[in-house]
Amino acid sequence: MIHIVHVLHSLGVGGTENGVVNLINALGGEFRHTIVSMTTRGVLADRLGGAVDVHPLGKRPGLDLGATVRLTRVLRRLRPDIVHSRNWGALDAVPAARLARVPVLIHGEHGWEASDPRGTSRRRNRLRRLFSPLVWRFTTVSRDLERWLTTAVGIPPAKIVTIVNGVDAGRFADASRSEARRMLGIPDDRVVIGTVGRLNPVKDQGTLLEAFARLEGGPGDLALVLIGDGPSANHLRERAARPDLAGRVHFAGRRDDVARLLRGLDVFTLPSLNEGISNTILEAMASGLPVVATRVGGNGELVEEAVTGSLVPVGDPAALAQALAAYVGDPHLRALHGKAGRQRAVEVFGLDRMVEGYRRLYVEAAAGRPRRC
Repeated sequence: MIHIVHVLHSLGVGGTENGVVNLINALGGEFRHTIVSMTTRGVLADRLGGAVDVHPLGKRPGLDLGATVRLTRVLRRLRPDIVHSRNWGALDAVPAARLARVPVLIHGEHGWEASDPRGTSRRRNRLRRLFSPLVWRFTTVSRDLERWLTTAVGIPPAKIVTIVNGVDAGRFADASRSEARRMLGIPDDRVVIGTVGRLNPVKDQGTLLEAFARLEGGPGDLALVLIGDGPSANHLRERAARPDLAGRVHFAGRRDDVARLLRGLDVFTLPSLNEGISNTILEAMASGLPVVATRVGGNGELVEEAVTGSLVPVGDPAALAQALAAYVGDPHLRALHGKAGRQRAVEVFGLDRMVEGYRRLYVEAAAGRPRRC
């Protein structure tokens, strides 16, 4: 059985982490999986099947050579056939896998961190390019990230494989709207706009609050729901307490029942400064919601303009408000675009397609792997 060690910064709440957990669970017993978390175990570890071991390394912020040494020791002990690391926070896996004589290393780039939200850091990109000869394949989740790897980082196109994220549409089909509204504490007759994501500057919920404040309607007509938690929470709560938003914004916090809560929304929005491929957009589409998102990263590969939703400029509350208002005032448009979005999620972005893409990649890697050196 092919043994794959997945290396991530953590298994905390996040799109990349959620995607890895979904992938491992969907692949079932065809492969043996182990996860190494560079920092802490993380809450998403509880969603993994019982046969998947998780090894947290306790890496400190910044440069921590000790964590790389510990990772090398773990890999030597595990002796995997493949190491698959993701994003900047797990780039330590590249030298560690080499030192541990792992036959095949795959490195995935799923999006950028808050400290480098557009992937423009010259130092980081130089290091990615320096390590590239040690990497068998780079994986990405969007064409936008593929272009970035080739143009900004300098990775040869032949070394890049793009596998777009998938969504288990069945999980988002059967939830009850009335139950979701009850869980959110919002009456059925309000039009509800919502977003899901970590409350941090990259997700730019602040612009969403400014846009929502421009929409016509009082506390009894419109509601905004923010699902998630993070370092921007206090700042956002302070803004939401001002008179123009008071009583209209609901903070649901970090939740593990997002699939049920999405059914309580009428419109989904994602105002991020940048994205790889957003799992939350896919989940909103699978829930039958129209999507208003910023025109960044892979968002345009998911949202079909004027068919399943709208794309707006980054950091533009007026444009965002205008796009949201079109849905707020037209229930027929909401239903039409929501239905089209679900159909697109099922037919184009099904989880089975993503899983098959990784299955083929891992089988090819194991079949052609070089001997241990």
